[in-house]
Amino acid sequence: MFNAEKVKNECVEWIRRFFEENGKGCNAVVGISGGKDSSVVAALCVEALGKDRVIGVLMPNGEQPDIDKAKLLVDTLGIRHYIVNIKDAVDGLTSAIPFELSDQSRINLPPRIRMSTLYAVSQSHNGRVANTCNLSEDWVGYSTRYGDSVGDFSPCSYLTVAEVKEIGRLLGLPSELVDKVPSDGLSGMSDEDKLGFTYAELDRYIRTGEIDDPVSKERIDRLHRINLFKLSLMPAFKPEL
Repeated sequence: MFNAEKVKNECVEWIRRFFEENGKGCNAVVGISGGKDSSVVAALCVEALGKDRVIGVLMPNGEQPDIDKAKLLVDTLGIRHYIVNIKDAVDGLTSAIPFELSDQSRINLPPRIRMSTLYAVSQSHNGRVANTCNLSEDWVGYSTRYGDSVGDFSPCSYLTVAEVKEIGRLLGLPSELVDKVPSDGLSGMSDEDKLGFTYAELDRYIRTGEIDDPVSKERIDRLHRINLFKLSLMPAFKPEL
């Protein structure tokens, strides 16, 4: 059984140790989407460091229908925050590239610009950027390389979706943030619709190796295999000198 309180307390201590060793007195900078992952990471950082050392960054791309959820999170936690609309940056770079971007390039461009924004905020505010990925999404490569997949420290990379939700409830976060249906905000589809299986199936498979649907198993195994490179350090040639 997952002991949410034990894991939460250990994670809070881990965050404190990270900042003691990698930026004593620095601030945690968290990109706030209004979903469970950024909400839980921000709340963990507040418990570890205090709300005065956590900065939320809201980054809509033009109009964001659910930005009220992101605002609810920063208001609930009482943290300093900035709203940076990335639409001009996305449009400017898209128009400057001298060819038609592929659909996947268009999808991945905003997350990469958001990460550049987070590092700009971080360097200007003595910060360290929080990664907000979870184990379930990382397992099947559901993140953007050099976008939301990076950061300076990652509290939830070894926690499944179900476990992140349990910790979110323990932290007292509003249910509309913890249980918000995850989506990319672009396709009009939920994450589970796009993946072709539920997070409940995936979480169970990750933790127990058990899965009922062979089609889902095959799809999960394939996505895990072809996306392993996202979880590895960049290969580097080392000459024999």
